[in-house]
Amino acid sequence: MPLFEYRCPTCAIDFELLMRDGDTAACPQCGSHRVGKLLSAASPLAAQSRLPVVGDCPPGNAPCGPACCRLP
Repeated sequence: MPLFEYRCPTCAIDFELLMRDGDTAACPQCGSHRVGKLLSAASPLAAQSRLPVVGDCPPGNAPCGPACCRLP
């Protein structure tokens, strides 16, 4: 389940929720469903991680195919 950040305009609080597909976010303080999703910053650990390059990938930055290890 992805973790999302929201802001409640009624309570003026920010909060995080684990959301499943089809779930509706609600403020944990007032119960309002009129919340806005915030743009989250990437984790510093995620930004620093690098995927290993598989031996049969071509040299350079060219992807080797649809399931290439270097595709995002």
